[in-house]
Amino acid sequence: MATGLVALLDDIAGLTRLAAASLDDVGAAATKAGTKAAGVVIDDTAVTPRYVVGLSPKRELPIIGKIALGSIRNKLLFLLPAALILSAVAPWALPPLLMLGGAFLCFEGAEKVIEALSGGHGEDVDEIVTDPVALEKQKVAGAIRTDFILSAEIMVIALREVADQPLLTQAVTLALVALAITAGVYGVVALIVKADDVGLYLARRSSAVAQAIGRGLVKGVPVLMSALAIIGTAAMIWVGGGLLLHSGEEIGLTAPAHLVHDLAEGAGGGAIGWVVTAALSGVLGLIVGGVIALVMHKVHAARH
Repeated sequence: MATGLVALLDDIAGLTRLAAASLDDVGAAATKAGTKAAGVVIDDTAVTPRYVVGLSPKRELPIIGKIALGSIRNKLLFLLPAALILSAVAPWALPPLLMLGGAFLCFEGAEKVIEALSGGHGEDVDEIVTDPVALEKQKVAGAIRTDFILSAEIMVIALREVADQPLLTQAVTLALVALAITAGVYGVVALIVKADDVGLYLARRSSAVAQAIGRGLVKGVPVLMSALAIIGTAAMIWVGGGLLLHSGEEIGLTAPAHLVHDLAEGAGGGAIGWVVTAALSGVLGLIVGGVIALVMHKVHAARH
């Protein structure tokens, strides 16, 4: 028993030394992977605040906490092992999976654009739930389901950036990305949903400066929420289109990516080239998403 324990401790120490030796590589990989997933993170941040709309202000932070815990569970218990298995046994599947994820993001973004242009608000099943406890459970469950989809995108994008690294480096990198992104997203969401309460508190202070800041926060939060919705939609379409371009190039669909690259270089490269690339990725994403949305609507109409 003692010998087995010593051997186990030696193995753990060896893994720890290996992790420490690779810490710089892991940090760089995590930063790069997190940056690549930034568009999905923006959308995640933009989507989440709506899940506390209509609920008691006292329950806002506890609800965000529940969603954050669900997000960690999604990433670490389900998506991280699945990503490592995928990397080990079927790395060739990463580009097609990224294309599927990109198509989904394009579809979601196009749906929001269509909804905004048509003046519709979609179906909100929460309106038929009157019990506050049941409504909260429904909101949290819906948020965690949405988070699972977005988290899957984040983890696959991150995995793509470290697919050529040793398995331990991949695991630590993905875990760091998962923890950092979850903390960042839900920390920002918590600040957003409580900003109006902070504004009301400051508006009641005797200081004229505090009152001015408080009134600015109260007036600014709705504007910020609207801006986040627009930014999130644009990010989904842009990132989705970019995933289709770059992942498609990896499986042999090179013409669209080469065309975008040539147009970006023709515009002068650099920052202007980046803007051109992002804009064209967005156009592609909107077209693909619009086509998918049209097909989905036709199928839904045919079934009903």
